Amino acid sequence: MAIFRKKEPEVQEPMDLDSVMKKYDRESNTRIWEGAPKIAVTCVLALFSLFCLYVTLFANWLEEWRLTSFVAGIVLLGYLVYPAKKGVQRVNYIPWYDLVLMIAGTGSFLYFTFNAVDIIQQGTRFEWYQIVLGIVGIACLAEVCRRSVGLPILVVAGCFLVYALIWGLSNPTFSGRLNYAVRYLFYSKEGILSTPINVCSKYIIVFIIFSAFLERTGIADLFMDLANALVGRFSGGPAKAAVVCSAFEGMVSGSSVANTVGSGSVTIPLMKKTGYSPEFAAAAEASASTGGQIMPPILGAAAFLMADYVGVPYSKIVKCAILPAILYFGGVFISVHLEAKKLGLKGLSREQIPMMKPLLKKLYLLLPLVVLFYLIGSSRSSIQYAAAIAILTAIAVGLLNKDNRITPKRIAEALAAGAQGTISVAAACGIAGIIAGTITMTGLANMVVNLIVTLAGNQVIIALLLTMVCCIILGMGVPTTANYCIMAATCAPILIRMGVPTIAAHFFVFYFGIVADLTPPVALAAYAGAAIGQANPMKTAFTATKLAIAAFIVPYIFALNPALLLIDTTAWEVISICVTSVVGIVGVSAALEGWLVRTMPWYQRLVSAVGGLLLIYPGTATDLVGIALVGAVVLLQAAEQKRNPRRIYAED
Repeated sequence: MAIFRKKEPEVQEPMDLDSVMKKYDRESNTRIWEGAPKIAVTCVLALFSLFCLYVTLFANWLEEWRLTSFVAGIVLLGYLVYPAKKGVQRVNYIPWYDLVLMIAGTGSFLYFTFNAVDIIQQGTRFEWYQIVLGIVGIACLAEVCRRSVGLPILVVAGCFLVYALIWGLSNPTFSGRLNYAVRYLFYSKEGILSTPINVCSKYIIVFIIFSAFLERTGIADLFMDLANALVGRFSGGPAKAAVVCSAFEGMVSGSSVANTVGSGSVTIPLMKKTGYSPEFAAAAEASASTGGQIMPPILGAAAFLMADYVGVPYSKIVKCAILPAILYFGGVFISVHLEAKKLGLKGLSREQIPMMKPLLKKLYLLLPLVVLFYLIGSSRSSIQYAAAIAILTAIAVGLLNKDNRITPKRIAEALAAGAQGTISVAAACGIAGIIAGTITMTGLANMVVNLIVTLAGNQVIIALLLTMVCCIILGMGVPTTANYCIMAATCAPILIRMGVPTIAAHFFVFYFGIVADLTPPVALAAYAGAAIGQANPMKTAFTATKLAIAAFIVPYIFALNPALLLIDTTAWEVISICVTSVVGIVGVSAALEGWLVRTMPWYQRLVSAVGGLLLIYPGTATDLVGIALVGAVVLLQAAEQKRNPRRIYAED
C-alpha cells in the first residue's frame, strides 16, 4: 500500500504575463502607441515586412544595396519601437533625442545605400566625413541593440574593439587604426554587412513573419490540447504535456523566454496543482521551452547562420537536427517521469483531458507546417520560397478557422509583428558581425585556436570541454545568434582541427550557446518560469539545468560519433547510437533524480551515472561496460522492489 505525504497546493494569484515578458525579454519592452499613432506604426512595420519579402524573393539588387537598406530599416524601427530605458512609458511619445538618433543612424546606412557603387570603387581612399558617418552608424546600431537585446553583448563587442584599436592592429597611429577599423567594419562585407546580417535579411526575417502568421491561426491552443490529450492522463501528466507542447511549439517559435511564458502560463499552475514543487514546475517548462531552438523545421535563428557558415543547404541542417532534438526532449520527458514516480503524482482527471475527436477536426491547422516540411525536405525550392508558400498556406488556413478567422487587419498585425520580432535578431546579428570582423582583422581567431589546441594536446574530449565552457560563459550575456557567430569564428575551427566533422563542430557550439538560457547565473528562461510559478529563481535555474542534462550529453555524443547527425552512416549505426544514447540519458537522469524503480542509494546513483557517461564515448568496450553498469542498477532496483514493494512517496 502506498503512503502519500502531500501538501495542499498554494493558491496562486493571477500572473501578469506582460510584466514577466518585459522583465526577462527585452523585446517586450516597447513604446506604447494608441489610436492613430498605433495604426501608423503598425503600417510602417508591416510595410517593412513587405519590403523585405519583396527584396528577398524577387529583387536582384546589388548586395550592398540590399544589406544597407535592410539595416537602415532596422535602425529606424528600433528607435520607433524601443524606448531608451525600462519603466513606465508615456503613451504616444518619442523624445527628441531618439528622433535625432533615428535620423542619424538611418541616414548613415542610407548614405551607403545610395552611394554604394562609388564607395566600392574608391578602394581605401575614404574622406573624413565618411569615417564620421561610419562611426555614427555603428554607434546608433549599437544603441538599438542595447535597447532590444541588452548590454552584455555590447560589453563583449566593446572589449574586442578596444583590443583592436590599442593592440590588435599594426598601424602606428590611433587615427590610422580607427580609420581602418571603420572601413573594415562599416564599409566592407566583413563587419556589420557580413554573414549574420546577410542571413537575417534573406532567411530569418521570412521565417519570423511565418511564425507570426502561424501564431494567429490558433495553433498554440491546438498544441496544448493535443499534448494534454496524448499524455495528460499519465503520472505527472501536466509536466509531460508541457514537454510535448513545447516540442510542438518549438517547430514555430525559437524564443526560449517566449515559449516559457506562452505555454507556462497554463502548464506551470497545472503542474503545481498536481503536486510538483513550484521550482520543479517552472524548471520543467523552461527546460522544455529552451529546446524550441533545436527543434526542426525552424530551430533558432542561428541554424540559418550555420547553413551559411558550413556551406550546406538548410534542409541538411534540419535533417541533422532531428535525432538530437528527439533525444533532448526525450531526456527532459524521462526526468519529468522519474520525478512524478518519485513523488507518486497522478495525471489529469478525465474532465480535464480534451476529447480527441474534436481535436482531430482541427488538424488542418498543421497544414502550413506540413507544407514547410515538404518544401524544405524536397529541396525543390529555396527556403525563402518555402517559407513564403507556408505563409500563404497559413493565411488560407486562417480563413478556414471559424473560431479564429484571419482578417485583413490581422494580416497587417502579423506583418507588423514579424518586423518587430526581427529588430532584436537583426541588431544582434549586426553586432555579432562587428565582433567576428574584429576577431578576423586582428588575427585573434588563430591565436585562440592555437592556444586551445595546445592546451588540449591530442585529446578531443578536453577540447570539447574547453569549448563548452567558453560557449556557456559567453551565452550568459550574449544572445544565441551572436554567441554562435563568435563560437563559429573561434571555437568551431578548434574542434575541426581536432578531427570533429565540420557540421558536428558547429552543432556542438550551437547547442551550448542555447543551454545558457538555463544555466545560472543568467538563466532567463528559468527566471521567467520562476516568475510565473512564484518559485525561487536560482533554485529553478539549477533544477532546469538538471532536467536538461540531455542538452549537455547529446552534443558530446554527436561530436564523438557523428552518426547521430545522420552523417556518413548506416541504419544499423543510427539504431545503435540511439539505443546507447537513450540508455545513457536514462542512467544519468536516474542518478540525478535519485529514483529509477524506487529510491536509489548513493552507490547505485554513482554506478548509474558512470554507466550513463561511458555510453557517451563511442566504442564497443565503453558501450558494453556502460550498458552493464546501468543494467546492473536496473536489476538491483527490480530485485529490491520485488522483495519490498511497499513504497513511501515524499516531496523533495
